[in-house]
Amino acid sequence: MDRPAEIKRFLITEFLPDLTSDQLDPDYDLLATGVIDSLQVVRVVNWVTTRYGVPLDQVEITPGDFRSVNAIDAFVTAYEETRNQNVHA
Repeated sequence: MDRPAEIKRFLITEFLPDLTSDQLDPDYDLLATGVIDSLQVVRVVNWVTTRYGVPLDQVEITPGDFRSVNAIDAFVTAYEETRNQNVHA
């Protein structure tokens, strides 16, 4: 399963059980619409860091990084690119 689909599945399971994956636009603003609040962002952050191995002590995190499926995917991609650059440096 590709990462955006996996992120959608998590968000739907945890916060949007009445939606299907096709109904969740990858740019849908989860924060502005109240789907997730500041406490729920912590759940999303914990899932992302555990699922994708992003070490919290090595990355800068902002709520905007978890605003949408695409934002979460971009956050993980940016971490992986930085990690890969450091490995090859």
